[in-house]
Amino acid sequence: MNTTARPDLPRPFRRRGPRPLALHLAMGGARGVAAMAGAVMASSAPGWPSWNDAWPISKAGRAEADRILRALADGGHAPEAFGGAVLRRLLRQDRALLAGIAAYRRHPWHRTVPDPPAIWSEGGSRLLDHALPGAAGLPVVLVPSLVNRAHVLDLLPGRSLMRFLAGQGVRPLLLDWGWPGEVERAFTLTDYIAGRLERALAALPGPAVLVGYCMGGLLALAAALRRPDRVAALGLLATPWDFHAGAAEAGRARAAAALLPGLEPLMQATGTLPVDAIQALFTGLDPWGVAQKYRAFARLDPASARAEGFVALEDWLNDGVPLAAPVARECLGGWYGANTPARGAWRVAGAVVDPAALAMPVFLAIPHRDRIVPPASARPLAGRLRRAVLHEAQAGHIGMAAGSGAEAALWRPLLDWLRGL
Repeated sequence: MNTTARPDLPRPFRRRGPRPLALHLAMGGARGVAAMAGAVMASSAPGWPSWNDAWPISKAGRAEADRILRALADGGHAPEAFGGAVLRRLLRQDRALLAGIAAYRRHPWHRTVPDPPAIWSEGGSRLLDHALPGAAGLPVVLVPSLVNRAHVLDLLPGRSLMRFLAGQGVRPLLLDWGWPGEVERAFTLTDYIAGRLERALAALPGPAVLVGYCMGGLLALAAALRRPDRVAALGLLATPWDFHAGAAEAGRARAAAALLPGLEPLMQATGTLPVDAIQALFTGLDPWGVAQKYRAFARLDPASARAEGFVALEDWLNDGVPLAAPVARECLGGWYGANTPARGAWRVAGAVVDPAALAMPVFLAIPHRDRIVPPASARPLAGRLRRAVLHEAQAGHIGMAAGSGAEAALWRPLLDWLRGL
């Protein structure tokens, strides 16, 4: 990344992740998975209450604890002795987690890829032109989320959707939302969509294809509905729509919305939802997986391409962007709490965002292994769009866009659709 064009970035480079560090450390073996050992020992004690609803253990963990108890009974072993062995193993896992975090923090790789030229800017936002000389055809504007750095779509030279499209003769432009400064901290979603995004589109000589990723897909959808004269076609990549598309999803969404009152002091003080608070919400989607990936990283050769890819992705994840407080309230309270998009109650500049009103071609990519935007949340859009091409990607939320298998999972299907236009 260009170190002179982004004064909001900390320099010299200093790795701050994983964020929030205290929460990641709490995901360690003796702190987290010890729940299973506790459940085993507790369940073996006569007269003890059921810990299934009180102890922080998943259904899978409960099932494993029951399996262990049966095996102990069959072998005539004391559960208490087994519990000690489990805790010793978990302490080793703790050490592996700390080793992985330390290896990540001291890894020498850091991002040095310079930004391409910006053809438009406003405040902290820029429209970056990734096209190679001689590119023709409709420009393709990619719109990322507001809470992460845009360069997830240009992560590494060999793992960059932007560079792949450019190499195929497409003119890809990346909307980098930037850091919310004094002006942006008062922004609503309407300000970002009907204001900044529309003005970025107006800077182009003609219509463009608009492709939104994750939260950016909702912003792109709303902009396409408002300005069909500037948007020729729409791509939606891992874009949520029905936040209550199932009992489990609805429960998680309402739980996220219920955090708003506790987050208000932070937002009142800073005008934003801070990065660490956002990271804590994402960590809660797969808390045990967070610890596991760092244990696995500790076993990698630091000089390997796989280790470099891990560090690049973790640096991107940990170098997040705070969310303007009005937008955070609208997303957590409206999208997650009240499910306003699927209910036809989400409005931008006073108008309902209704996918059924969209007449243009749409490419809808849904990753099967998505934990951030469950497929059940994204899939209802297919039934609401008149001219949708549905692509089921064999990947996860981030892997679809920047993983080692992203070219097959997303890049080439998206390119084929673009060429078909």
